[in-house]
Amino acid sequence: MSFLEVTLSLLSGFKMTLTIFGITLLLSLPLGLVITFGSMCKFAPLRYLVRTFVWIIRGTPLMLQIIFVFYGPGLLWDVSALPRMTAVLIAFVINYSAYFSEIYRGGIESISRGQYEAGQVLGMTKAQVFFKVVLFQVIKRIVPPMSNEIITLVKDTSLANVIVVEELIFVAKEFIASKALIWPFFYSAVFYLAFCGILTLVFGYIEKRMDYYHA
Repeated sequence: MSFLEVTLSLLSGFKMTLTIFGITLLLSLPLGLVITFGSMCKFAPLRYLVRTFVWIIRGTPLMLQIIFVFYGPGLLWDVSALPRMTAVLIAFVINYSAYFSEIYRGGIESISRGQYEAGQVLGMTKAQVFFKVVLFQVIKRIVPPMSNEIITLVKDTSLANVIVVEELIFVAKEFIASKALIWPFFYSAVFYLAFCGILTLVFGYIEKRMDYYHA
């Protein structure tokens, strides 16, 4: 096969990779914040339940979670398996929501209690203190760890091939199986490097733009 044909085939797989990445990010960022509120809740049973959930998700491999979401319902309840893409997205969203929630929680808890108290002394409500004083400091602090997790997400999308979702690595592996060509497998790394490079530049720009938000 020609270089152009291989490139076009890999681009079709990369499109699926970008779909998994985009949907996961879109859903897990807000869901992670909801989980954060649960893990910081003053109601102890809910707090312990949420933190146990996060501990289980963070303590088990994402590949295992994908396999469980896809095969688990059929094995446990004898129901039809979820569509492969749906199973992948559910596993990814749950996994990354748990990781993002801990980043959110760390950022919120890193702000000194004195800032809340000072705002309240000035007559501000807790909500006003959070959104006008604390929020941008939290964002500034969580940008570096969030960028690391998001770049990791790009590479983790390759795990979708474990249940035969035709993302980039799956397409590259097909060249080995059907054409006995191994170079497309290594060529696929160029797509990951290019995308991660773009994200690195974007997050670097965001960090510089937020340099004036000092704690």
